[in-house]
Amino acid sequence: QLQLVESGGGSVQPGGSLRLSCVASRDTLAYDAIGWFRQAPGKEREWVSCITTTGDDTKYADSVKGRFTVSRDNAKNMVWLQMNNLKPEDTATYYCAVASSCSWQSARYGSWGQGTQVTVSS
Repeated sequence: QLQLVESGGGSVQPGGSLRLSCVASRDTLAYDAIGWFRQAPGKEREWVSCITTTGDDTKYADSVKGRFTVSRDNAKNMVWLQMNNLKPEDTATYYCAVASSCSWQSARYGSWGQGTQVTVSS
């Protein structure tokens, strides 16, 4: 069974950057679109970004557009979320998950990781 593991979270000041990683336990993610979601305490899970199977298309929520960049390297079986100019409202647990195609709908994703915490605070 596919297992995803996120890492790279931490605590940063506003304006700072973090790079999240998503790695798969099996030998390839090459057939899956990957989505990033986040969930803040007391709030519903929110779609952040997704990247297609080949990486030729990426999509972003309006709240992160221009600040976050998703990328992948199928040879390394990894996906990254580069987060720049972080804001306090970006504070959340971030998750990656797989889907057959890029979508903002969490119900279309599976194999969720355990999440990595991002805290943005001065």
